[in-house]
Amino acid sequence: MSDLTTKSVYEHSQALKNGEYSSVELTKAYLGEIKAKEDSIGAYISVNEDVALEMAAAVDKKRADGEDLSDIAGIPAGMKDNLCTKGIKTTCASKILENYIPPYDACVIEKLKASDYVLLGKLNMDEFAMGSTTENSAFKVTHNPCDIERVPGGSSGGSAAAVAAMEAAYTLGSDTGGSIRQPASFCGVVGMKPTYGTVSRYGLVAFASSLDQIGPLTKTVRDNAMIMNVIAGHDRRDATSIKREYGDFTAEIGKDVKGLKIGIPKEFFGEGISSSVKDCVLAAAEKYEKMGADITWVSMPSIENALSAYYVISSAEASSNLARFDGVRYGVRANDFEDIDELYKKSRSQGFGAEVKRRIMLGTFALSSGYYDAYYKKALQVRSLVMKDFNAVFDKFDIILSPVAPTAAYKLGEKTSDPLEMYMGDAYSVPINIAGVPALALPCGKNSDGMPVGMQLIGKAFSEPMLYRAGAAFEKEYTGGADK
Repeated sequence: MSDLTTKSVYEHSQALKNGEYSSVELTKAYLGEIKAKEDSIGAYISVNEDVALEMAAAVDKKRADGEDLSDIAGIPAGMKDNLCTKGIKTTCASKILENYIPPYDACVIEKLKASDYVLLGKLNMDEFAMGSTTENSAFKVTHNPCDIERVPGGSSGGSAAAVAAMEAAYTLGSDTGGSIRQPASFCGVVGMKPTYGTVSRYGLVAFASSLDQIGPLTKTVRDNAMIMNVIAGHDRRDATSIKREYGDFTAEIGKDVKGLKIGIPKEFFGEGISSSVKDCVLAAAEKYEKMGADITWVSMPSIENALSAYYVISSAEASSNLARFDGVRYGVRANDFEDIDELYKKSRSQGFGAEVKRRIMLGTFALSSGYYDAYYKKALQVRSLVMKDFNAVFDKFDIILSPVAPTAAYKLGEKTSDPLEMYMGDAYSVPINIAGVPALALPCGKNSDGMPVGMQLIGKAFSEPMLYRAGAAFEKEYTGGADK
């Protein structure tokens, strides 16, 4: 392991500015980690070594010429493979897009390029972001760096594993129902699901448009806020992008948590949660109390119906969004067909995996004549109740503290035969997406097998700076080290 790859984004930023090493040296260090570990981890779908070194050399030249560079200039990163990258394959881990090369960059990629980032490659994921283990990829299975016999979580499993295995300084993922936070929890890293509309979805291949949000995965809370400083902001190409001034996401890091009111929903600690996860999260609550925060149990009754509503809404939107992959315009096309109907059927049957087909069928059924009112309309009504519950808590509290998932990472293959059991693992993460509020996942302990346990700090819309403040304060106490 290279000493360079153990450092945080913040440490890299300072070291590069001080000339302690070059971006090319740093990029080679991460490429070395990828070569050494990828056979056992499988975080990347594609590695762009030549592109990465060219980008790093260009940053080094700018630095040598005395140009004013961003805080993340020259620091290597990996991108989830549902973020469009111009001239570089973007597959969504699906056979139907196996050879798709976008003619444009996603908005977040444009922003990162403008900040002189270095792209190491595209990261593995559950196909079209549908899954919780990164076992649904059409190309490979990703393993958890903390125990390679266990899942890294999903759908951004490659993004979390790459950071945990030190194969990237930071990564971007997408979160539709917990797909950044759950793998962050399973792999022991930090993940942010921002307020809906804070980060442009332009160039993110859509799963469920009213739920999807891009966010960073990093080693530390400060690193996460640094990346948010780059990717947040209004984009006219995304109709759901919020036009507002976001300021500096690191501004409150270093402040204490005295006087912060933190609510703990009792519904998140009922049947199904493992004792180790419960103990770790409640121990974190005690730590916050010792630091001066006010801790109170609260009730959010609608949470119990949020999971069912999520799977109806997300599957309905997926059914609509994935209709464009038909073998006509782009993507895989069946070779042998007699008419247009057969072309559609064969192309989609051959191109999509089992989980994607399952959700398309569920969503199509929920939207069909005679069932729309019974399922989709009712799910939207539940969504309103969930949002109402969150607003009621935030009228009295600054932050909601909860587990990210009911268990730590489980064995590969353990839940693939029972999709419903796997869906239940999203019970604590999906309400945040339904409400559109931000949530920060960070490590808070380990279970008896030594696997990471994560907690999430949930705030009202646009409260990310406060979440980073609370997260960094806990991180400092938990790790016993100075904020980096």
